[in-house]
Amino acid sequence: MPDREDIATFVRTERRRHRMTQRDLAELAGVGVRFVSELERSKPTIRLDATNRVLAVFGKQVGVVSAPRPDEPL
Repeated sequence: MPDREDIATFVRTERRRHRMTQRDLAELAGVGVRFVSELERSKPTIRLDATNRVLAVFGKQVGVVSAPRPDEPL
């Protein structure tokens, strides 16, 4: 799964590339401006459903991807 910083950088970069304000993006995604701001600042307790609504504006969603396993097996 992408980490918070990857998502924050992606959202901020895409929003700016599309010349949107945080308010524009929030309205398109159906979330609050505060949520977009916190998402772009990598707030550690973001909601995945709201994050996916924001990412959907750019044709993306959070998903399960391969990652290094911890030293101890499950």
